[in-house]
Amino acid sequence: MHTARIVLIRFSFALAAALALAACSGGESTVTAQAPVVNGAKLAGVLAGEQRSQGNKDRDQWRHPAEALEFFGISDDKAVMEIWPGGGWYTEVLAPYLRDSGRYIAASWDPDSSIPFIRDAAAAYEAKLAEHPEFYDQTEIGVLMPPDMLQPVPAGSVDVVLTFRNIHNWMPRGSQQMMLQAMYNALKPGGVLGVIEHRGVAGSEQDPKASTGYVNEDFAIELIESVGFVLEARSEINANPADTKDHPEGVWTLPPTLRLKAQDQDKYLAIGESDRFTLKFVKPEVAD
Repeated sequence: MHTARIVLIRFSFALAAALALAACSGGESTVTAQAPVVNGAKLAGVLAGEQRSQGNKDRDQWRHPAEALEFFGISDDKAVMEIWPGGGWYTEVLAPYLRDSGRYIAASWDPDSSIPFIRDAAAAYEAKLAEHPEFYDQTEIGVLMPPDMLQPVPAGSVDVVLTFRNIHNWMPRGSQQMMLQAMYNALKPGGVLGVIEHRGVAGSEQDPKASTGYVNEDFAIELIESVGFVLEARSEINANPADTKDHPEGVWTLPPTLRLKAQDQDKYLAIGESDRFTLKFVKPEVAD
């Protein structure tokens, strides 16, 4: 049993200094045309860095990390929280990029969960960070698990929240509203929510369980705005018009999962990864 809903797992390296940076952002964080942008040279070095596996680097052609972080306006002095980082694809980019002058918080799974899969995944993620303190020693981990653990950081303490291909994971469990509300609460007024998700067929009826892994863009916008966010911009950087979205095993038919294994593998490799929408939302300065 957890006695508190805020769970911050701090490594023994130097996280006290990292937490002190939270106060440096002040209360006037706003998203404007003058907002600082990505440190391109620094990010390029991170993307080419040894902390990234070659397999992860190979996926840049589909995930466009430099363009995505530029679109979301992530300068290297921001406090950025990533939702459910999984195996750490974006951790390999964000943690070293933000390490010296910003904050990287992974809102992850409960390491004390009664579900072995969740417990093991959380342990594997922590082990990944511990293997390379030179890149990950400033990383903070907050637990974000509905329905009870919904405050991974103090309210109003981060500049940016990012969620990559997660909405479809929440919909079968009906937890999407709770998760989005938790993100809204974590952000400072004027803060940014960046969302990337597998895009469903425009104009089609949304499967409430998202059983194919695809989420209609208009449905997602309405859902996210329902908790108070305001859509600021859309981007097509992660679009893939070759994705017909009618695959026998849903989005998992495509790489990198290739659920059908050798069956029609060349066909699905030629399509590439899924068509995805990329959306930027803002938490209003003053609540409506």
